[in-house]
Amino acid sequence: MIPLLCSPHAPLSPPPISTLPPLCYLVLVYSPVAFHLATLFSKPASYPPPITSSGNRATMLRQRALLGVRTNLLTRQISKPPSPHASRALSTRRASPPPLFNASLKTIPARNSPLLKTHSRASATTATPNSAKTPKRSGIVRFIYKTSAFCGFAGLTVTGLVVAFFIYDASTYKEEAEKYDIGVPELALNPRRGGPKNLPIAEVLVDDEDGDEMLSQRGKPRLVVLGCGWGSVALLKNINPDNYHITVVSPSNYFLYTPLLPSATVGTLELRSLVEPIRRITSKVKGHFLKANAEKVDFSAKLVEVSQTLPDGEERRFYLPYDKLVIGTGSKTRTHGVEGLENVEFLKNVTDARRIRSKVIECFERACLPSTTDEERRKLLSFVICGGGPTGVEFAAELFDMLNEDLTHVYPKILRNEVSVHVVQSRSHILNTYDEALSRYAEERFARDQVDVLTNSRVSRIEKDKVIFTQKDEERGGIITKELPFGMCLWSTGVAQTDFAERVAGQLELQRNKHALETDSHLRLLGTPLGDVYAIGDCSTVQNNIASHITDFLRQIAWEKGADPEKLALDFGMWRNVAARVRKKFPQATDHLRRLDRLFEQYDVDKSGTLDFHELKELLGQIDSKLTSLPATAQRAHQQGQYLARKFNKLAQAAPGLAVNNVTDGDLDEAVYKGFEYKHFGSLAYIGNAAVFDLNGLSVGGGLIYVYLWRSVYFAQSVSLRTRMLLAMDWGKRALFGRGEPKLSFLGAW
Repeated sequence: MIPLLCSPHAPLSPPPISTLPPLCYLVLVYSPVAFHLATLFSKPASYPPPITSSGNRATMLRQRALLGVRTNLLTRQISKPPSPHASRALSTRRASPPPLFNASLKTIPARNSPLLKTHSRASATTATPNSAKTPKRSGIVRFIYKTSAFCGFAGLTVTGLVVAFFIYDASTYKEEAEKYDIGVPELALNPRRGGPKNLPIAEVLVDDEDGDEMLSQRGKPRLVVLGCGWGSVALLKNINPDNYHITVVSPSNYFLYTPLLPSATVGTLELRSLVEPIRRITSKVKGHFLKANAEKVDFSAKLVEVSQTLPDGEERRFYLPYDKLVIGTGSKTRTHGVEGLENVEFLKNVTDARRIRSKVIECFERACLPSTTDEERRKLLSFVICGGGPTGVEFAAELFDMLNEDLTHVYPKILRNEVSVHVVQSRSHILNTYDEALSRYAEERFARDQVDVLTNSRVSRIEKDKVIFTQKDEERGGIITKELPFGMCLWSTGVAQTDFAERVAGQLELQRNKHALETDSHLRLLGTPLGDVYAIGDCSTVQNNIASHITDFLRQIAWEKGADPEKLALDFGMWRNVAARVRKKFPQATDHLRRLDRLFEQYDVDKSGTLDFHELKELLGQIDSKLTSLPATAQRAHQQGQYLARKFNKLAQAAPGLAVNNVTDGDLDEAVYKGFEYKHFGSLAYIGNAAVFDLNGLSVGGGLIYVYLWRSVYFAQSVSLRTRMLLAMDWGKRALFGRGEPKLSFLGAW
């Protein structure tokens, strides 16, 4: 039961529609409630007198048609006008309210009432009930109409986007040069001299007063970052720029996306898609960049000796002061003492990729000459990769794809039969750091693609046009010396310390590792003042010497017990306390300290229910042996850079409180933030229209679907929107137009 609204000044029946305002009529058609509101606010009008039979028949029909045009409260349809027969019957009766309302005006007829029958809007407005209906369009006509409408809308949208792009592009051009009135500090132009070698000290840089933002950085702690690799960029992207005066020093002024560098050597990707100007990154943190080489560090004076080589060969040196120094200089290719490496190519930077790209196409061009003999042609089209790690394997796969998919379409087909790709690996499998099943799958894939994999082979020396190597004879068990002629040879056999890292290690007594700079769990360089110098990325390694810190772990407990640490016997509760200290100082040991009860029972040799000093030392030494060095990968460097950024932010937040309490010495890093813990998310490699994934025990691999997953991972890890768009366009261009081999011959002249 729905109560109806009624005006006390109006008759019980609704007013004629002709007396309602036009706006009310529109609302009336679409809203039942609005119909009653209209009855309240419309002008009072008397109900039309009943029509007698003596009236004109045409006038009667028009009036009844107006009375019949009413809104159905339930279906919102306009009911059909009464028929002539019904009109005659109504003419003999007294005027009464419309049949839609009952006598009490409190109820509405039931849904199945004949009064509520719905009729089409078209028939309600038709003068005669037998008028012809509009014919329906056929399905084909409707489809053509909708398709045309969609295409028209899409065309207008595309046209609008193109016009908007050109408008934006036009706004990026400047006809007049902008002029700035910027003062340059006198110390930036004429720095004072000092330090051990009496060199200029760059205390103020030329862009220190480039606007209010740069001026606000003056007086803040100086953070100097050496290198612009994965670790350094991760640090810059996550640090709070309001806390430090940041300066980056590197011989290259760009960040290179190294995992995809093999793709750039054959034209799958353009080199500009893999580089991001480092100044774009430093500008976001209000930092400075110096294109120079770090030569030496004076740890006592907190000065970095920096050198710059001018185009004429003149070298100039100066000092750069720091409060915190981060060494992220990366690594160089490991040579293993092999002679003749001047005859091979390396793959570490953009210059190497350009040189390889030019060398490959040059070999093909020379092989097409009529004066080239068959032996020379086979040698020119022989490509040797020394090293079966991810870089070597991916380069071999990319090289084979280019030879098989692109060059054979533009060069004589006889060259395809002469092309050979060889991978020389010293271990028993390629990708030896991956799961063995993935290594075997990669070898089977290469065998199917006719890529020759030579395992258990060690390179002895490299001559101008051939590789001399030794290989184990599996049948006889001896060593066989073989040689491989080549047109181009790539050397990719691991990483080693840079010259700068070697000089830094030579200055510090605690640096005993010959392959990398050693740091503690807080990434602080061993042998330097606490909290001053850090090392991240390929140039460093985290020292795992838990057993050597046993006295530090026991000192607090021994002091509480009033005993000598070396004579202290630990019960299970004390052992849990020591394990918590070990986890905090060495987070990498957490996985090996999960079942403390089993470890306690295993190393309690005398079953005394306690662990003495020697038993505890043996336990920690066993954990030491299980901890491995962190991999020299972009993944590890990226995590270390993020860790340092978060810790530096915490140190800056805690600095005011420490200054109030006059705390300037001690292990502030450990007091403010936890140690670094590396989390391995997995490894992946491209093996030629297929890819393999080693995800912490889950080993998967396959064809093109895994290639798209491989691309997706690297696409997501790209450093900027610009590089992501360029990567997507390069992969699309490869599918549409190939790898762009005609341009390879002159790319070396960039």
